[in-house]
Amino acid sequence: MSKERVLLGMSGGVDSTAACKMLLSRGYDVVGATLLTCDLSLAAAEEAAALAARFAIEHHVVDVRDRFKAAVIEPFIQSYLAGYTPNPCVDCNPTMKFKVLEEWADRLGCVNIATGHYARIERCGDNYFVRAGADAKKDQSYFLWRLTQQQLARTLFPLGEWTKEDARRHLQESGLVEKANDGESMEICFFTGDYRDFLRRSVPDVYSVIKPGFFVDAEGRKLGEHKGFPLYTIGQRKGLNIALGYPAYVLKINPQKNTVMLGEASQLLTRYMIIEAPEWVQGVPSDGLTVRIRYRSRPVACSVVRELPDGKWLVRFDEPVSAVTPGQSAVFYKDDIVVGGAYISQQRGINQWISEYDEQ
Repeated sequence: MSKERVLLGMSGGVDSTAACKMLLSRGYDVVGATLLTCDLSLAAAEEAAALAARFAIEHHVVDVRDRFKAAVIEPFIQSYLAGYTPNPCVDCNPTMKFKVLEEWADRLGCVNIATGHYARIERCGDNYFVRAGADAKKDQSYFLWRLTQQQLARTLFPLGEWTKEDARRHLQESGLVEKANDGESMEICFFTGDYRDFLRRSVPDVYSVIKPGFFVDAEGRKLGEHKGFPLYTIGQRKGLNIALGYPAYVLKINPQKNTVMLGEASQLLTRYMIIEAPEWVQGVPSDGLTVRIRYRSRPVACSVVRELPDGKWLVRFDEPVSAVTPGQSAVFYKDDIVVGGAYISQQRGINQWISEYDEQ
């Protein structure tokens, strides 16, 4: 009886290497694929190829640098230039990583695809759901809300029930002591260091696009000069280089006026937000819902209360939350199961919708 072939995304890091060892131990015919997304991933491709040779498995390097630039890097840059704070992994997963793995799995005769994500997949009837990984500290379900039903149906997450410590221990026991002690991978794979430096390097005629403007307060009064609105994000405190006599935070960004509103921490708190482009597995849930508004944030009970024009929705939190940031993902859960997600929209005009909702 022939073994079931599975195409594993191999980055050369701890997680994908541990996933490879686990799949092999379960009897799969593992084929490795390393996506060459940018020049920084060349070293990872070499590391993954060496590991594949050590495991005696088939391995392919897939050069997708042009596709990745168009699908991930350019939208990342344009999001900042439009006043958003993007999360490129959320878009990369369905449109690049899993899509390319699917394409190559079909080409190579692999039934399933697999990655080293700390997440699980649960089937309920005809639908597949992403479920949080068993390791709460490493759970990556937040990044996976845009995966399609087709992608989930053929995906394996071998590390879903493991902790990071389990993965490292497994590699040590397999004789891969040096790999087991590797550090964490970069949060964003296509640059190192600060995103602001990446923007300065990447934007043509950068100083005519990212140029000084004014810090303002909630009443619009000028407080001082900033270096360009794309260089700031909601909730930011450090690096403002302005003294106001109290700890100042970025409250809002106005790209049209090139202004950055500053205020106190209490002014970041809100009970509502506007989301856009929502995707639900089985329609808008009516109760028992929690939401995470950034990767490391704790789930907060909420309700999706009203549809707005242009496909946007108003969400109400059961308690105040801080620093709702346009461009980040709002990922909705029932218990530990992802039931949908959306992008956090610009919040302009939200007071009107709050007033109308409160009057109902």
